Amino acid sequence: MPLVQPRHQRWRLVLAHAFLLLLCAAVLLPFLVVLSVSLRPGNFAATGSLWPAEISFEHWRYVLGLPVPGPDGTPVMPDLPVLRWLWNSVKVALASALVTLLLSTTAAYALARMRFAGKRQMLTALMLMQMFPAVLALVALYAIFDRLGAAFPAIGLNTHAALVLAYSGGIAAHVWTIKGYYEILPAEIEEAARVDGASGWQAFRLVLLPMAVPILVVVFLLAFIGAVIEYPVASVLLTQQDQLTLAVGSKLFVQEHNFRWGDFAAAALLSGAPITAVFLLAQRWMLSGLAAGGVKG
Repeated sequence: MPLVQPRHQRWRLVLAHAFLLLLCAAVLLPFLVVLSVSLRPGNFAATGSLWPAEISFEHWRYVLGLPVPGPDGTPVMPDLPVLRWLWNSVKVALASALVTLLLSTTAAYALARMRFAGKRQMLTALMLMQMFPAVLALVALYAIFDRLGAAFPAIGLNTHAALVLAYSGGIAAHVWTIKGYYEILPAEIEEAARVDGASGWQAFRLVLLPMAVPILVVVFLLAFIGAVIEYPVASVLLTQQDQLTLAVGSKLFVQEHNFRWGDFAAAALLSGAPITAVFLLAQRWMLSGLAAGGVKG
């Protein structure tokens, strides 16, 4: 005979499914509104029905750098380099995520596995650093990179190297995250590798890191997404139009007497493409890393 669930359990299932449906609606509705605005002719915000009665791809042609109809109907090239901004965002995000991952991985290993004077104070300082938002350091960052640019123009203002360095400074939270993951991994495996003749570097690289792949991928994703969507620091360090990231360049679509909502919506959706691609690629490493073990060599 089929088992009959008690009434209170059925109600729990109904409420759980209702909550999940509401959560999906809350996530999808803003996305559908932005998509609707990007497909409407003209540059006006969504009004009336959710889906436009007439679909136009003029905003998508604009952000992709294709000719669009001008005021007199003749094709004109876009006046803003949206694809260049997107490439700048991806380039800066990849570089800063890799640097952040390198620094936080090694720093977390030292804090999790080594004993040295001042370790407790360093951990406390890292925790305190997370309590202050980056916007509080905007003036200091501008002054620092302005002085650095006078001596080393390659890392001065209006350079992507300066932005990568600024983003790489915010590794305190990532160090704590990776350190906590290291501490749940058994140290006996590394000790066994050293007994078999492995050096400290080999035990770290060939034993610990393969077991920590999931958290390393998560930290990379968080650093990448944070760099793509970051605005305050990039708006201070970058002012030249060809050096802007997409988050900073998008402000040019919305000005005091020129609200180009359609172009803004299309650019916003375009900015999600690299994040989605990196997330889909990283899923493979996250899933495979959960079952990966260390290898001795």
